[in-house]
Amino acid sequence: MSETKIRLYVDQPLGPGQAVRLSPEQTHYLTGVMRLAVGAQVLLFNGQDGEWRAALVETGRRGAIAVCDQLTRPLAMPPDLWLIFAPIKKARTDFIVEKAVELGVRRILPVQTRHTNSERIRQDRLQAHAVEAAEQCGATWVPEVAELQPLDKLLAPWPADRRLYWCDEAAAGAPAHITGDPGASAILIGPEGGFAETEAKRLRAMPGVTPLSLGPRILRADTAAVAAITLWQAACGDWR
Repeated sequence: MSETKIRLYVDQPLGPGQAVRLSPEQTHYLTGVMRLAVGAQVLLFNGQDGEWRAALVETGRRGAIAVCDQLTRPLAMPPDLWLIFAPIKKARTDFIVEKAVELGVRRILPVQTRHTNSERIRQDRLQAHAVEAAEQCGATWVPEVAELQPLDKLLAPWPADRRLYWCDEAAAGAPAHITGDPGASAILIGPEGGFAETEAKRLRAMPGVTPLSLGPRILRADTAAVAAITLWQAACGDWR
């Protein structure tokens, strides 16, 4: 059988000898775009059972069937880090989701703030972007992209055991570093217009919130997300 590096996310159990029916879209990609035929190998993962090598045993209009042969990588969960961000323009929001998956977060939570420019998102489309990013970067876990919710609603029941790093543009110029243990954490990125004073006041008053500077310059929201996750991963995550 020919080797392949094509990875696909499937919402089905994986295990020795397990047959998996691929979706029509996945089948078209494999047979119509990549020109794979029966006998070709693909890599499958589902966010639970690790990554499995599988061989195509059938290709048809109802969808190809692949049979799992060997576990190639066990499930590797990312650190318990959430990314909370205010959606911005469509392409840049897509970028944030994609890079969050590549850099390693466990949940992605879009929030509506006072100055958020985007009043709605397509959660299903962003989840699909997360899946595509996981397929490309070799991740065996796909973070959940939650539905958009007001920031106040998210903060109201904030768990006491989860540290919240608030990327505060007012702190620009302070040392850009993260300290602490690698426990449950979250990073909060604001909108292009920054946080409203009422939001900033609430965050300053919350226990377990650490204002975070990202250096001497004010970063765009998408740049800030990448910078903050990188800092956390280097200090507390699985990059150490």
